Amino acid sequence: MSGSLNLGSISTRLRRIARLAREDRSRSFLSLAHNVDEFWLMEAYSRTRKDGAVGVDGQTGKQYAEDLEGNLRSLLDRFKSGLYRAPPVKRVEIPKGSGSETRPIGIPTFEDKVLQRAVAMVLEAVYEEDFLDCSYGFRPKRSAHDAIQVLRRELTGMGGGWVLEVDIRSFFDELDHGHLRTFLDRRVRDGVIRRAIGKWLKAGVMGRGCVWHPETGTPQGGVISPLLANIYLHEVVDRWFEEEVKPRLRGRAVLVRYADDFVIVFADEHDARRVAEVLAKRLSRFGLRLHPEKTRLVPFRRPSWGSGGSRAERPGSFTFLGFTHFWGTGRKQGSWVLKRRTAASRFTRSMSRVRNWCRRWRHQPVAWQRRQLSRRLRGHDAYYGITGNFRAVSNFHWQVTREWRKWLDRRSQKRSMPWGRFHRLLDVHPLPRPKIVHTI
Repeated sequence: MSGSLNLGSISTRLRRIARLAREDRSRSFLSLAHNVDEFWLMEAYSRTRKDGAVGVDGQTGKQYAEDLEGNLRSLLDRFKSGLYRAPPVKRVEIPKGSGSETRPIGIPTFEDKVLQRAVAMVLEAVYEEDFLDCSYGFRPKRSAHDAIQVLRRELTGMGGGWVLEVDIRSFFDELDHGHLRTFLDRRVRDGVIRRAIGKWLKAGVMGRGCVWHPETGTPQGGVISPLLANIYLHEVVDRWFEEEVKPRLRGRAVLVRYADDFVIVFADEHDARRVAEVLAKRLSRFGLRLHPEKTRLVPFRRPSWGSGGSRAERPGSFTFLGFTHFWGTGRKQGSWVLKRRTAASRFTRSMSRVRNWCRRWRHQPVAWQRRQLSRRLRGHDAYYGITGNFRAVSNFHWQVTREWRKWLDRRSQKRSMPWGRFHRLLDVHPLPRPKIVHTI
């Protein structure tokens, strides 16, 4: 296969699908699966992470690549003929916050990931023409930092206001298959693609030695699940807010959504309270529920200068995408600016992971430990290193350094890593310094 011809042909087909979707917003595509051929699957394979966790069959990306062309040819034949059987996803639990609460993640097999990626490429070409600017999660050339920056710009421009902080309870577990099929019918009726999606929704979940088949939901962790979630919430939340809610409001309002996590900012308190009352009813129509403790309306008006002395007069704060947003004094006397710091729950969770890692791997060579910790620190900075958050980022680096010394000191019963010796070790094996990666 020619790589350049492959990529060029695929790009041309993706642009054609997008153009047709853009030219006729009411068009429902009856024929899309013909675009998926061996070249298309090879591109989907190249976009699939090779070192990810394995599914129920235990096959790794490396093993799949041993007969790559044969495997992709077989996969294509089964996909087109309808003989492909979606295996159940492997369920694992990951920590959700600082407490004992966990989030279930479904891990597909490697082959399933490739096919899901191939179908997602087709659907994305269609739905990127429909999705609104208010959504940022799992979309090309959009990121959580884009959402955070737009939120900052809108709040600053409004001078704050009222923030509706929304948490949908167990969204990926409770997404209604019937409503999803209705939403898909509006744009994609290709039988081959819809059959594959139906199989993934019904594939089942394997955990603790048994398989069960939930009647709702799409596995969080599946390649295609984020796109299906965006299609669902595009109809349930985004379009509803832009087309039905905003025209009825008295003041300005802005929705910022990242997957199932979103906030709505209102300039007018009356508007905020009205929407807060109807949002739960809107979601319940589509099988979704608000988390009663995590969904709240926050007064967030920019303080007037001199009002910061009384705690009762201070505006509230809210958390979105791992950052706590609050008003703080700026460099210029008499000014208030919107600031962001790492949310306490995210900080605690990150430190818990580092602590467990240092304890588990404390007997490994120091040079190896240093490389792994450096990767973790750089990854932390890559997300949390935003303007105004240097103190929290620096604190994380310091806490990681302390944790590393503590567990190096416990490599044996004899305390062998006092601070003086540890500082000399850092001269030879330095950890990276805290860094602001995203600047305003």
